[in-house]
Amino acid sequence: MTIFGYARVSTDGQSVDAQVKALRAAGAEKVFRETASGAKSDRRELARAIKALAEGDTLLVTRLDRLARSTRDLLNILDAVGKAGAGFRSLHDAWTDTTTPHGRLMLTVLGGLAEFERDLIRARTGEGRERAKARGVHMGRPPKLTRHQREEALAALAEGTASQADLARRFNVDRSTISRLV
Repeated sequence: MTIFGYARVSTDGQSVDAQVKALRAAGAEKVFRETASGAKSDRRELARAIKALAEGDTLLVTRLDRLARSTRDLLNILDAVGKAGAGFRSLHDAWTDTTTPHGRLMLTVLGGLAEFERDLIRARTGEGRERAKARGVHMGRPPKLTRHQREEALAALAEGTASQADLARRFNVDRSTISRLV
């Protein structure tokens, strides 16, 4: 049962020294450190820390904002920690201690709220998309060819005056764009 620490700062001008000192004082045997934005979910040292976790280990941070910037990111990280059979603790946020029943309850409630929030966002996004379609807004990528270019390409193909490759070069598009017109 090992305690792994994770210390993170956002910019090169900052130092993880104070975090490392606090984590070591709290019993962390190994501390993973990095300089990276908390908004990035693909942090190399965090991934290494999670990969190092085994059954019964604990991932320790000084504050929650050192681990994640959003509820969704936090829950994804805690899910990975849980799948490793490990626990999680934050020194300054006692309610996040997944090694206790109270902490697990709090995170379960937090997870339920996050799921509810995702459902609300999905519903609002869907409604907004429907309203936009009703107004005639085109969804997706804009066409690579204008209506006139499409008509010109189809006419040239029908008359046999140009091949798909010729038209692709003429309109500076990929050949597959021309082949989809047919």
